[in-house]
Amino acid sequence: MRTSSSSKIRRSLAKATRRRSPGTLTVIGLGIAGPAHVTAESLAALADAERVFFLVADPLTRAWLLTLRPRAENLADAYARGKSRDLSYDEMVARILAPVRAGRRVCAAFYGHPGVFATPPHTAVRQARAEGFAARMLPAVSAEDCLFADLGVDPSESGCASFEATDFLLRRRRFDPTSALVLWQIGLVGVEDVRDAELWSANGLTALTEVLLETYRPRHDVIVYEASTLPIVAPKIVRVALARLPGAPVTAVSTLYVPPRAERATDWRMARRLGLV
Repeated sequence: MRTSSSSKIRRSLAKATRRRSPGTLTVIGLGIAGPAHVTAESLAALADAERVFFLVADPLTRAWLLTLRPRAENLADAYARGKSRDLSYDEMVARILAPVRAGRRVCAAFYGHPGVFATPPHTAVRQARAEGFAARMLPAVSAEDCLFADLGVDPSESGCASFEATDFLLRRRRFDPTSALVLWQIGLVGVEDVRDAELWSANGLTALTEVLLETYRPRHDVIVYEASTLPIVAPKIVRVALARLPGAPVTAVSTLYVPPRAERATDWRMARRLGLV
């Protein structure tokens, strides 16, 4: 049976339409505990994508991802000793956006939350949108989400300030000691290249402790925290007096949780104005 000319035309138009269809970018997070934290929305994005890129922190999550998308491309090889992180990030973004520009549906998966302590996801989304492509970032479980759950604290009760530890020191960030304080990467204070660092920086941790002692008492209890990356492994929760923090078991991924020093006094004039008294 010979194919009619109208059928050929329809197929040609369909192919041309597919070629002209604009590419899209969806950036997802795989959570802290890998498959256990992946949302249904992120799984759908993985399944729908024509090209998949990923950057994960543990081999189990990598293996799981490759069972779903065997041809997914690992972005970890963008890192190299002696190569600046900015150059590595630029390479990742370029690799992610190349198939978007070619009209493909692209999904880029990152460990944790793709918008927290993650430069390439934000850059890729902003650049794709600037070039006229549809791009979105899906939320995911972050280390901070795990911290609130594991420590049993509610940030709405007294408020909560969150800073990267080196930035906290260099810029002398203002904070309210009657609110909770979360400091990230306390083991890497002053460390420029993580790949060349030891597990933690003793000098940086000591400097951080000295600055905190300007506000809190030496016996103020703080918590060294590390979220669990496996459902069968407990999170690391070490309570220690602030003055003893330099000797605590800190690693490159440790977070410090500083509870409120005291409850802030109520502004009763405002309470009356709001009708709460």
